[in-house]
Amino acid sequence: MFGFNMFHEISRPFSMTYKCYSVSMLPGNERQDVERGGKIIMPPSALEQLTRLNIEYPMIFKLTNKKTKRITHCGVLEFVADEGRVYLPHWMMANLVLEEGTLLQVESVSLPVATFSKFQPLSEDFLDITNPKAVLENCLRNFSCLTTGDVIAIKYNSKVYELCVLETKPGNAVIIIECDMNVEFAPPVGYKEDEHIRRSGADGAGVGMDEDPSTMMPEPAGFIAFSGAGNRLDGKKKKLISESESEPSASQSRQPYVRGIPDYDYVIGTLRFIRNSRPASAKEDTTSEVPFEAFKGEGFTLRPAKSKN
Repeated sequence: MFGFNMFHEISRPFSMTYKCYSVSMLPGNERQDVERGGKIIMPPSALEQLTRLNIEYPMIFKLTNKKTKRITHCGVLEFVADEGRVYLPHWMMANLVLEEGTLLQVESVSLPVATFSKFQPLSEDFLDITNPKAVLENCLRNFSCLTTGDVIAIKYNSKVYELCVLETKPGNAVIIIECDMNVEFAPPVGYKEDEHIRRSGADGAGVGMDEDPSTMMPEPAGFIAFSGAGNRLDGKKKKLISESESEPSASQSRQPYVRGIPDYDYVIGTLRFIRNSRPASAKEDTTSEVPFEAFKGEGFTLRPAKSKN
């Protein structure tokens, strides 16, 4: 005798034609979760038919625009669309060159599990992301599959980045659900290494190091305190140039310190005290002066007086 479950039921393909619309046309609140991923919204009748056909999970569909012969693949997010309609993310409609209300063929397919994928950013702004692989991994959680040649859109920090899928293995369309996939990035479109190095240097502190710091100091204007000449109380003239100052060194020849301008000649491990110190060789002529010397006279001893007896 043969049992009823002796032979496995053969799954039949699902193939329907719907009018496609962008997610912005979906009644109700705005659905940002659909725009950020690679899944579509289908009508409830599609779920009933898929259940009867014994479709394999996860449900993957092939979308075909018969007018332009453009093809892509996607998953399904919900079955809440109006009958006869499907709602797609904007980037997916751009890949298929679809307009609002265009007929779209939806077929169920089975794809291999992904092992490798390569992406190319369409803007150099993608290089500003600190960890692009981690960002891409987090965004791809909203995708069910990838198709070679598609331009997907991911959102990070309130900014949308477009990535072109250059290559997928082991096929031109792969499933990325619960898989170990190696990811590579190609240089962004229009990327030039010299310009990127120059732009990154402009954002840092490395630009302008060859310029003389003295030229960056502002010119004195208006009233300048203590700019006159000093006088001695004893009437003698102050020596303007000493022997040690006759040949100024490199540190003495630079412009005086101005608050707010960093010292570009600073050497790690050294300390520089900004103060006016008198050179040891610049000694004053003190021949006519007699310095006071304490306890310079002759000493004497105090002894008790002898009694006259």
